[in-house]
Amino acid sequence: MSFVAVTDVFQSYGQRPIIERINVAVDEGEFISIVGASGCGKSTFLRLLLAQERPLRGEIRIDGAPPAQEPGLERGIVFQRYSVFPHMTVRENVVAGECFRKPWGRFFGAERKAARARADETLDRCGLDHVAEQYPATLSGGMQQRLAIGQALAAKPRILLLDEPFGALDPGTRLSMHDFLQDLRTETGMTVFMVTHDLEEAFKLGDRVLVFDKPRWDPHDPNAYGATITYDFDARDGGIPFQRLRETGMTIAEGL
Repeated sequence: MSFVAVTDVFQSYGQRPIIERINVAVDEGEFISIVGASGCGKSTFLRLLLAQERPLRGEIRIDGAPPAQEPGLERGIVFQRYSVFPHMTVRENVVAGECFRKPWGRFFGAERKAARARADETLDRCGLDHVAEQYPATLSGGMQQRLAIGQALAAKPRILLLDEPFGALDPGTRLSMHDFLQDLRTETGMTVFMVTHDLEEAFKLGDRVLVFDKPRWDPHDPNAYGATITYDFDARDGGIPFQRLRETGMTIAEGL
């Protein structure tokens, strides 16, 4: 049985279909990259995986459980812009990520001391232990994004959802974040879904690359149909499509 099973999922906003006929099965520990043109429902798909939204039709099951009705601790998400608390120190941000597991959202006494120790372990893993007492505004873009990922990991999710997490970073920082994410994934064994507009990044990091596109198109009404998964590439060992696109310089649309 697949760890993540998406079956015949449709989603619309009002009368406008966004995605349709989404079917995909993902094994635990796989890294799934998601690419496609703007407006093709990639971020909508992440919100459905998070259970922030519920599909119009179809269902999403995690590890065979009934479809979730709301976001849960088994799924963490990181956005392009640094989703951390600016009024908290770096360590407090990571502790806050773990607080979601508490009924009252707070730790006290010995529990708080233990949570701070676990936060320090997470910060060491993220390479941020030396800035634990600083505030996010004092950190570089790459360090803030490491913190956002560390905060998401504090709740020990089984699935990590990344919505263009490196889009705002400079090229050098972006490459270092690639290494960080690959090491983290090897260490934790998490299942990862990552939306990106960078085709090379998608094939470099992903085990599979899902391409979202609209196979049906009405020139008189561009919003008449939703997008679906038009290609599901095995990206391990670089992947033939990746090599062909990089060597010829073709765009996604031309290469596919």
